[in-house]
Amino acid sequence: MILLAIYVALFVGSMLAVGFAMRGRQPRDFTALKTVTFGDESAVRPNRVASIISVVVIFLLWAAFTGSSLSPLHVPGPFLGETRFAYTAANEAGETDEAEVALVVHEQGAAVEPPEIGEGDGFALNDSGQIVAYRTELLRVTGNDGEGARVVAVNGQPIEAGGTVAIEGGIVGLTPRGSLTVTPDRGLQMEPIWLPSPERVWDALTTIATEGYQNVPLLEHLGFSLFRVLVGFLLGAIVGIPLGYAMGLSGWFRGWFDPIVEFMRPVPPLALIPLVIIWFGIWESGKIVLLFLAALWIMAIAARSGVSGVAIAKVHAAYSLGASKWQILRHVIIPNSLPEIFTGARVAMGVCWGTVVAAELVAAQKGAGMMIIAASKFQRTDIVIMGIILIGLIGFGIDILMRKAETWLVPWKGRA
Repeated sequence: MILLAIYVALFVGSMLAVGFAMRGRQPRDFTALKTVTFGDESAVRPNRVASIISVVVIFLLWAAFTGSSLSPLHVPGPFLGETRFAYTAANEAGETDEAEVALVVHEQGAAVEPPEIGEGDGFALNDSGQIVAYRTELLRVTGNDGEGARVVAVNGQPIEAGGTVAIEGGIVGLTPRGSLTVTPDRGLQMEPIWLPSPERVWDALTTIATEGYQNVPLLEHLGFSLFRVLVGFLLGAIVGIPLGYAMGLSGWFRGWFDPIVEFMRPVPPLALIPLVIIWFGIWESGKIVLLFLAALWIMAIAARSGVSGVAIAKVHAAYSLGASKWQILRHVIIPNSLPEIFTGARVAMGVCWGTVVAAELVAAQKGAGMMIIAASKFQRTDIVIMGIILIGLIGFGIDILMRKAETWLVPWKGRA
């Protein structure tokens, strides 16, 4: 919630700041101005300044909440260093004695030694130890205080089973069995196992780029995923587009296939994995079939919608000029439906690229999804995030290429 509130505040603040800075500036191209812009989707263009600020804000929040040196500001991190507290023990004879516990809180993997501390004079003996940040340590401090000894107070404050006492840098609690637990302050920064810093993700990228992952180069992992996605998408387009045209042009085809398409459309590809494995096995054919099914229904609906969206006046005009059905299909229906098909293709490619992780979940030896799944089993969050970022960048690049192809192949989009 804190992170969301900060993000919303930065969003609003950036929007107001940019709006104030741009106030009074007139655009150079007056011919591009429109009388009405609010409510006209064609008048809305991405604000590149907002895009840059958005990426920078997300990166800085990531760095600030992971203690990265790339951010000038950080939220409070976990307590690190030495802390001490005293506890009061009572024995079976009713006598009480006080002892001290010295602890050092350190990062995971750091080599440290417990603080030095004397034994003490009474039956309650001093203790020392070390705790990893973000962890809770169980201390059996009464184990060397004699039989029947129990803790009755911490830093002079009485404590019972289930109770806690605040100390410098953390909290001390008492378990029902009489042992003390010490929980260092965690702060607001994320533990590396949950969210590693940008430096750790970059180190994972450079290491895997040079050494590979599980004896396979990084480019080969990405290449196999891209190959599966492209083959599955192309097969879905080759079958789905003619099917959509047939449903848009024939009442018989519409009636026959519409229940099937509308039934399969809302079924997520992940739900088909068990059936695909049973029918097509766990190797490449099963993965490609899953991606084919992910693209098929989207492309069929896009083609059908494209046919349905053709202005009937254009069809009437073609008929009046003596055009045949094939000529109408070739010169009227296909050109006017291509914008809808390209939109569906972008959606289908995104769905396929997102489904490849699930497709590579079963018996995959290579692939970006396989790399993410394997890394998650060993809690290598840095590799998981690295794979997610690479998948997102490649998917974004594919979408840009498809936009460019649409601009080149369908220049009449948006024109009457």
